[in-house]
Amino acid sequence: MAAVICGSLAFDTIMSFEGRFAEQILPDQLHILNVSFLVPALRRDFGGCAGNIAYSLKLLGGTPLPMGAVGSDGADYLQRLEALGIDTGFVLRVDDTYTAQAMIMTDRDNNQITAFHPGAMMQAHKTRVQARPDIKLGMISPDGRDAMLQHAEQFKAAGIPFVFDPGQGLPMFDGDELARFIDLATWVTVNDYEGKMLSERTGLSSAEISRRVDGLVVTLGGDGCEVWVNGEVSLVAPERPAAIVDPTGCGDAWRGALLYGLEQGWSLARCAQLGNKVGAIKIASRGPQNYTLASL
Repeated sequence: MAAVICGSLAFDTIMSFEGRFAEQILPDQLHILNVSFLVPALRRDFGGCAGNIAYSLKLLGGTPLPMGAVGSDGADYLQRLEALGIDTGFVLRVDDTYTAQAMIMTDRDNNQITAFHPGAMMQAHKTRVQARPDIKLGMISPDGRDAMLQHAEQFKAAGIPFVFDPGQGLPMFDGDELARFIDLATWVTVNDYEGKMLSERTGLSSAEISRRVDGLVVTLGGDGCEVWVNGEVSLVAPERPAAIVDPTGCGDAWRGALLYGLEQGWSLARCAQLGNKVGAIKIASRGPQNYTLASL
């Protein structure tokens, strides 16, 4: 069975700064901020939330259907997905703009500074979620604002259970809109910072959110995950990475594992446990991974 993954498709330019941002920024001079960082290491990856999540889910043996948009420069991205055996039938091609671009710089403490150009992503709402016999579930991940709103409604109308994982897109929505997402969704996943913002804007505690869905997961970085079901919380222990090399894409790897577990009908805690394992592998290396479920 397949999972529709709504979200961004982007090219990521990844840069490594060998120092610390905090040592280059003077707190009392923020009003005239003018800094430059030497980045000896640079690479360009195929990224974006939908692309990364689809990649992770495919490695584990799932069937991802990414739904997003690419621009006039997106041919290489589509070829990459197709070479991996990932169906691109739900990807919109937009000729008059660029594919979304993310410029991500990481310092030696794994702090990150990101600049993001949305490009074709802002037209992702032109795609449409519809019921199909092989589609078992879906996910709303960071995407264009209109796309996130419309795809959530479409998942619900099609009777497709879905995960609401707003990520860095969460600040685009007010409390009423976020409450609507929760009411439409089957599961909600956020990190601890996003979880606090979600509660602040909706006026709902984690326990209250979990009573309105089948489950809520709050990821805690190196401290594992909180899994909330019907108002009760349990802690899923972290997996310690062999090394901390690059956190870029770690969250998307976790999301792909979550979807795989949900496809299999696992408990939310077991899904989160697999997510922690995959995230630990991702953070311990740079670039594309090649793990399988059997290797975990």
